[in-house]
Amino acid sequence: MDHDRATVTPYPDGPLLLRGDFELRHPDGTPLLTDRTTVALCRCGKSAIKPFCDGTHKVIGFRTPTVQ
Repeated sequence: MDHDRATVTPYPDGPLLLRGDFELRHPDGTPLLTDRTTVALCRCGKSAIKPFCDGTHKVIGFRTPTVQ
């Protein structure tokens, strides 16, 4: 595994886990500061700390689509 590359892992009914060497930016292009090498990104749209996951997906019963 190349540890310098960023990887995104979608967790069933949960967040996207972003790992590796990455840079997050606001829509206007300014950097979103983070000193972490792993972050959980919200996928349900209800997190109070977007773009990061705060676990709200569990409370609201968020479900990801099933792949057929």
